[in-house]
Amino acid sequence: MTLYTSLVAFLAAATLLTIAPGLDTALVLRTAAIAGPRRAALAGLGVAVGCFGWAILVALGLGALLAASQVAYTALRWIGAAYLVWVGYKMLRNPRRSFVPEAGSNEGQRVAFTTGLLTNLLNPKVGVFYVSFLPQFVPQGVSVAPYILLLGAIHAVLGLIWFSSLIIATRPLARLLERPSVVQTCDRLTGGMFVAFGVGLALQSRRV
Repeated sequence: MTLYTSLVAFLAAATLLTIAPGLDTALVLRTAAIAGPRRAALAGLGVAVGCFGWAILVALGLGALLAASQVAYTALRWIGAAYLVWVGYKMLRNPRRSFVPEAGSNEGQRVAFTTGLLTNLLNPKVGVFYVSFLPQFVPQGVSVAPYILLLGAIHAVLGLIWFSSLIIATRPLARLLERPSVVQTCDRLTGGMFVAFGVGLALQSRRV
């Protein structure tokens, strides 16, 4: 595999992975609907930073340790599952009924970024996936660690582009999304998805 074909193949595969529906997409859409585009962008940035964080771990060889160690994987799996269930439970228990104005506090913006970051970093399936996925696109004769970081950066940028597109797409619906019933429904749907993913992660008995 040449450098050119490697990058083209990775771009195609990473683009499909990025736009596939999942927790990251649901989180950004929900944040855009509930808290506005700025916090949604920060949530998306948190997800992207989390992806690149996993790429750094894979480049350093720590991702392979996670894939090989049942104890490390199980510990991170339970922590991630507990976090997802906790976040989802809060959304289900106290769904919002009002749109949070864009000029929110810095604390609210930090929460949006941190939620996106931890949703990604505390999911060991992402780490194991990176261990098995990224090395396939490293051509012969290329220094592995820097190239893994390049692929991780490309994936993070693709994610930012996708999240930006989602946020822009919600703007024509801003008035509809500000309705209390819609805000509450968004919280409940996203909360239910977080709980379902968390329970599924907790019940997973074997590494992927």
